[in-house]
Amino acid sequence: MTGLRIGTGYDVHRLAEGRKLILGGVEIPFGRGAVAHSDGDVLLHAVCDALLGALALGDIGQHFPPTDPAYAGISSLLLLERTVRLAASRGYRIVNLDATVIAQSPKLAPYIPAMRETIAQAVGMDVDAVSVKATTEEKLGFTGRGEGIAAEAVVLLEKAE
Repeated sequence: MTGLRIGTGYDVHRLAEGRKLILGGVEIPFGRGAVAHSDGDVLLHAVCDALLGALALGDIGQHFPPTDPAYAGISSLLLLERTVRLAASRGYRIVNLDATVIAQSPKLAPYIPAMRETIAQAVGMDVDAVSVKATTEEKLGFTGRGEGIAAEAVVLLEKAE
């Protein structure tokens, strides 16, 4: 078994009025939020999927099914912490993670430092190993039209010695 593993993750949710927009564990002031069984944090869901992918353990829906009432409205920070513990139980730690949020609006740049801090704290690593970026799709596609929000993530895991 190799000492390094890479995983990628992707998540998407529709946006609707009457929901909070939570990204990277940070509440973003906006008139709409993600429609989801949990808090709908696409950024953290993508990170969880990247971790699970690196471990070859499936995806977030397998571990935290949207049909399970125990996860209704749950903070995705808790899901991320549980996923990190799962990696640790298999002897792995996160070396670094890189993620991108894809949304036409709201503008996310002012919230990225808080997202990075929150994620770093949740996974127990230095903030300088956590990258979060945001991009638009130039008004193209469902994210460009503001119908939804997406995120992708890549993580590098290292086997603890």
